[in-house]
Amino acid sequence: LVAEAFTLSVVLQLLGEVSANAAGLPVPGPVIGMALLLAVLAIGLVPSETIDRTANGLLSHLSLLLVPAGVGVVAQFAIIATHGLAIGLVVVISTLITLAATAGAFLAASRWLGANDEARDP
Repeated sequence: LVAEAFTLSVVLQLLGEVSANAAGLPVPGPVIGMALLLAVLAIGLVPSETIDRTANGLLSHLSLLLVPAGVGVVAQFAIIATHGLAIGLVVVISTLITLAATAGAFLAASRWLGANDEARDP
């Protein structure tokens, strides 16, 4: 059953990639694949326990999936050594901008939802 669930996950990701490319959508294929997986689970075509076991198996070996990224960093070490400070600054500044944007969106949404809740209460 684990192999079937893994195959289903890969096929849904492939369908997501194909549909994103065919339709020219600005959404990554794996995101569409995850939405398809959610639909499959919501409809009940596949028992969630099967996907759960497969997902836990993949998560237990997640560190192996990070090895290629680490190899890529080591392979580009000369560029990182040359531009390390600039890369670090960009990462820190973009992280701060992302945090500020997220906080702003949260505050705006909570104000909007709070205003809607007050409008509903007599």
